[in-house]
Amino acid sequence: MKEFIMIFRSEINESFGPTPEQTQGNMQDWMDWMGGIAAQEKMAGGSRLSFEGKTLKPNNVIADGPYAEVKEIIGGTIVVKANNIDEAMKLAEGCPILSHGGNVEVRTIIPVNS
Repeated sequence: MKEFIMIFRSEINESFGPTPEQTQGNMQDWMDWMGGIAAQEKMAGGSRLSFEGKTLKPNNVIADGPYAEVKEIIGGTIVVKANNIDEAMKLAEGCPILSHGGNVEVRTIIPVNS
């Protein structure tokens, strides 16, 4: 099996202010979706990203914020195991970010040989 990374992207929405109940429901949706992948033994890891960050550019120029020039943010990633990219895309179906206008980018991970 190969490994694939799922990158979760969404538009920046500074006015978004969910209630605690909405936040809890959204977190439960994510846990249920990822739990379904884990139950198939296809989850290899993942992480949620904070909004804080810096970007290093050529000539050691440091910019505040990750991807400050774009309208989309990357909210997190997971790594899944699948036989091919089509199977990995099938695992992406039902991702909670899709119901909020976001998207899931799926890319093959190429192992680095040491």
